[in-house]
Amino acid sequence: MIFLKGLIIGISIAAPVGPIGVLCIQRTITYGKLNGLATGLGAASADAVYGFVAAFGLTFISNFLVAQQTWFRIIGGGFLIYLGIRAYFSTPKNTTLNANNPKHAGAYGSTFLLTLSNPMTILSFAAIFSGFGLVDSSMHYGSATLMVIGVFLGSASWWLLLSSGTNLFRNRLNERLSWINKLSGIVIALFGIVALASLLVA
Repeated sequence: MIFLKGLIIGISIAAPVGPIGVLCIQRTITYGKLNGLATGLGAASADAVYGFVAAFGLTFISNFLVAQQTWFRIIGGGFLIYLGIRAYFSTPKNTTLNANNPKHAGAYGSTFLLTLSNPMTILSFAAIFSGFGLVDSSMHYGSATLMVIGVFLGSASWWLLLSSGTNLFRNRLNERLSWINKLSGIVIALFGIVALASLLVA
């Protein structure tokens, strides 16, 4: 039951449309399904890290990260703008000729760091855990571990579904691929600009 709840939480955290989702779609279109999946798995791994912090009640870590959220937003917002510019100028590849695309590791690492740059995700996990009745100091390490594994697999399953679904339409887009890259780049960069602008509002 704990594992199942973790799966549901992982999907609920990953599914809302955001910059990572746009990146996953854009990279699947540009570099193929594996690169899109690697992008999503980077986010899933970061979700697992934050889920670990929340599940094991490591409040000293979460308090520190939330306290430093201004710097994280600056870094994350700037990184999104950079990724948006790269996506705008990227050129779709023939993935059948690039089966061992060296960009997979970079795709994973970029979204892992990008997702970690949003420490407010910890608060999202805390709220969801509370809603599921999982905030319990007596929770055993084994149960907490199952929860974290469930979160990762739930998030990963969403990214697998998104990258696979996007890949089905990739060959039908043909000449529109470059246009989609430009649109995706603009959207991703806008997410970064909004992140930086939120600091001024705060």
